[in-house]
Amino acid sequence: MRVLIAGVGNVLLGDDGFGVEVARCLEVVELPKGVRVVETGIGGIALVQELQDGWDALIVVDTVDRGRPPGSVLVIDPEIVDVADLSWSERHDRLADMHLATPGRALMLARALGVLPPVVRLVGCQPCQAERLGMGLDPVVSSAVQVAVRQVLVEVETLTGSAGGSG
Repeated sequence: MRVLIAGVGNVLLGDDGFGVEVARCLEVVELPKGVRVVETGIGGIALVQELQDGWDALIVVDTVDRGRPPGSVLVIDPEIVDVADLSWSERHDRLADMHLATPGRALMLARALGVLPPVVRLVGCQPCQAERLGMGLDPVVSSAVQVAVRQVLVEVETLTGSAGGSG
């Protein structure tokens, strides 16, 4: 099983850099064969390009506002819009941003192109302030990084049947 782990977010917007920080931590962990970590930042088109290599599963790590206490880590099976269900003007509105800065838009394009893996999970963290200008995570969100790393490793083990985690 080939699994791509993608850390997304903007490191210049405080807590929004959570996914990038988790990816950086995972880059030093020994992962099972066929599992790869990438840091795509806010370049959703980079994620779509990575998916063209053909993956069985995708784990996206990002901040997600679900009204939970800050620092809460959760696993979500994201709903991905099918562009075939959209009108032409809705397609233009949602896909006009060539950077595809939100994971939802990137996943929508990947689905339209036929490169979205059959299994997609989102490991998300409730931010304190996802739009705060400046580098660095809030301490509460920073403490959730290792929680998310462990959760990603659980997802990888569930998908592949192999444990990673040394490093």
